[in-house]
Amino acid sequence: MPAASDLYQEQILDHYKHPKNKGPLPGATFSARDTNPLCGDEVAFHLKVDRSQRVSDVRFEGRGCAISQASASMLTTMLKGLPLSEAEALGDDALVKKLGISLSAVRLNCALLPLHVMRLAVREKKAAST
Repeated sequence: MPAASDLYQEQILDHYKHPKNKGPLPGATFSARDTNPLCGDEVAFHLKVDRSQRVSDVRFEGRGCAISQASASMLTTMLKGLPLSEAEALGDDALVKKLGISLSAVRLNCALLPLHVMRLAVREKKAAST
């Protein structure tokens, strides 16, 4: 029987090779793009929010290491259907737990880039509308 860490590594590779919700999202309510200057990973996040302020659709675009791209894919699956307030409040630990592997400080930056970009998208749009 494979170790739990092996199963998580397989899950990460699957999300990297077969990402969920990857691509542009026309008509997105919130969008942002950012990079990790330490390694060059790049992620863009697009969210569509419905009238009840729930994330009705979410997509990401980007390039980079397996950790950043798998993390972005996993995050999209976590966000769909959530109220926007819960999406914004999603903690770093929730995404790291979803990845399920130990991460060095550098790899942690890769894993959390998608979450940072999602928060940035919401923050920028809210700031622009005030």
